[in-house]
Amino acid sequence: MVEMDSDLQIPRIVHPTAHIVTGRIVRLLDGYPREVRVGQPVLVAVLVAASVTGLLVALVRAVISAGSGGTRRRFKDLKKGPEYLVTPVRLRDAAGRLCEVELHGHLPQSALHPADHVQITLRRQRDADLPPKIERIVNLTTGQLLTPRTATLWSHLGPPLLLQAALGAVLLATLAACSALT
Repeated sequence: MVEMDSDLQIPRIVHPTAHIVTGRIVRLLDGYPREVRVGQPVLVAVLVAASVTGLLVALVRAVISAGSGGTRRRFKDLKKGPEYLVTPVRLRDAAGRLCEVELHGHLPQSALHPADHVQITLRRQRDADLPPKIERIVNLTTGQLLTPRTATLWSHLGPPLLLQAALGAVLLATLAACSALT
């Protein structure tokens, strides 16, 4: 029979509740992808407004017999949001507690190392079971200010589609204003 040592203490990992936490990086765990949610009403509104411009452009191309346009992404592809990297980070705060937070997006590979002294600004996530998300990191060891960036709904849709939607919205507003005046 094997005896278990009851004196072994497994360090409890906590989710910090403070907005700003100062401590030392213990470990950067392996990252995994998480998808940005795309709200269907927003996506439909953008696509409808963009379709108005698309129809107008198609009419102009048909009249002047220009070449075919670029390929459009399907609704299904646009509805599936972009993925971003989530890296769980363990740090030991000033009180000696082992804390877990999440880093969303990418940072330069040399930006954070175990044992770096950092001050992080946190924001709670919608899901209360998830650790807080890092908004900003001040690496006190290197003096760097780091802000992780993730993909957003607007970067996923892309400037061409958003510009087309804006033009479509302006055309629809102009059409509505003209019909209201007559």
